[in-house]
Amino acid sequence: MNNLEIIALSDKYVMKTYARQPVAFVRGKGAYLWDADGKKYLDFLAGIAVNGLGHSHPAITEAVAAQAARLVHTSNLFYNQSQAELAELLCRHSFADKAFFCNSGAEANEAAVKLARIYQKQKKGEGSFEILTMEKSFHGRTLGMIAATGQDKVKKGFEPLPEGFRHVPYDDLPALAAAMSGKTCAVLLEPVQGEGGVRYPAEGYLRGVRELCKQHGALLIYDEVQCGMGRTGKLFAYEHSGVAPDIMSLAKSLGAGLPIGACLATDEVARAFQPGSHASTFGGNFLVCEAAKAFLRVLLEDGFLEKVRQTGAYLVERLRGLQKKHPWIREVRGEGLMVGVELEIPAKPLVDAALNEGLVINAAQEKILRLVPPLNIGNREVDEAVDLLDDVFAQAPGGAPA
Repeated sequence: MNNLEIIALSDKYVMKTYARQPVAFVRGKGAYLWDADGKKYLDFLAGIAVNGLGHSHPAITEAVAAQAARLVHTSNLFYNQSQAELAELLCRHSFADKAFFCNSGAEANEAAVKLARIYQKQKKGEGSFEILTMEKSFHGRTLGMIAATGQDKVKKGFEPLPEGFRHVPYDDLPALAAAMSGKTCAVLLEPVQGEGGVRYPAEGYLRGVRELCKQHGALLIYDEVQCGMGRTGKLFAYEHSGVAPDIMSLAKSLGAGLPIGACLATDEVARAFQPGSHASTFGGNFLVCEAAKAFLRVLLEDGFLEKVRQTGAYLVERLRGLQKKHPWIREVRGEGLMVGVELEIPAKPLVDAALNEGLVINAAQEKILRLVPPLNIGNREVDEAVDLLDDVFAQAPGGAPA
């Protein structure tokens, strides 16, 4: 089938919950994709920060193929060696002592909120249930997580929403301090906001949040669904600050393209979950855990994350070079390979134009481009992407070089 045939079939039978680009990809290798008509694209979106090693990486392919030939799923009614080994890897390399596995970031955040609430109910009683989250945050699409999300556009039409969530400005310690009370169960935030526009907090913010949580007996939950797993050049984004949480959610690139989420926690907090407290039928089955183990082992190889930091710095440097040519680029910000380009003009037409030129990116907000390429790209792919963007920017309104 060609692009048009795939699009027609999808439009006929698939619910229209996405504003899809008119392209159907059928093959990928490394940082490149090919559509059904044979056109080649450079992928600087990576499935929205999911394909951490790009496409068809041999370590992932071999791990998945081998496990699929042995055993895929038995349910969490039984022990699972692959799951246990993945949990050990995650806990040994983070603040955590225990892991719970599910299928997505939204589910990981649901688990985190449920764990925080049951822990505080056991420790402080019925009154401590409120979760403080941040404006412009994004935590998933379940009813609970759209209530937690600090963006009105995801809530419209689904009211009434679950209660117990309140939003405060991101990167604003006085506002958070004013919102905290005896009802505060936990603070839930992204160390780097992804869907909120690739926004990084000021130095000292996370340490200040931790101190406020300590003062009020509240738990600190990090949503590292997008910014975790090497994306910012550290295994976890919180490592840049040195401020660990009590609970953390992971997903996206954890499975290197396969659906898996994880909720990590300290021993003290994790003990609040007992058999029957929470569950997931598919969560952490053999196949996805083997993919995640293979991905983690690559991330933990000597020099891999250092290379992510170096390549990310080079990408930011090249993009700031474009800023001098195109004055409507307001800011370039990023750590590792999680980069946002804030504009004074709408981003969507530039995303469309880039796709037409063979570069896959997207818009995180109305005027913010998001670049989250595979973590194993090099300077050659960066140069190719930035040169394509330069051509696209030159054709934008007011975009001709000065």
